[in-house]
Amino acid sequence: MVPHWIALNFAAIEQGLNDSRAPGRFCHGDAPTMADIFLVPQIFNAGRVKLDLAPYPTIRRVNEECLKLEAFAAAHPERPARRGQYLKRKT
Repeated sequence: MVPHWIALNFAAIEQGLNDSRAPGRFCHGDAPTMADIFLVPQIFNAGRVKLDLAPYPTIRRVNEECLKLEAFAAAHPERPARRGQYLKRKT
C-alpha cells in the first residue's frame, strides 16, 4: 500500500518539476533548496519499498545531483556515522 502513495506523490512532483519555470540541476534552479532537502529522503524511502523509479527521470536526476554534494552525501542514512560527529544528549 505504501508504494501506491509514494507513486502518486512522485507522479505529481515529477509533473511539477517538468512544468517548472525555473528548471535547473535541482528542484528549483541550480542551487539546492528546501524542496531538494525534502525530496532526497523520500527517494531513499521509495527504495526501501522497492518502488520502480523509472517513471520519474527528473526526480532521479535531481537526486543524483543532490548526492554529488557533500552535505547530502554526509546525511545519507546508509552512510556510517563517524565517531564524535553527532552531539550526545545531555541528561
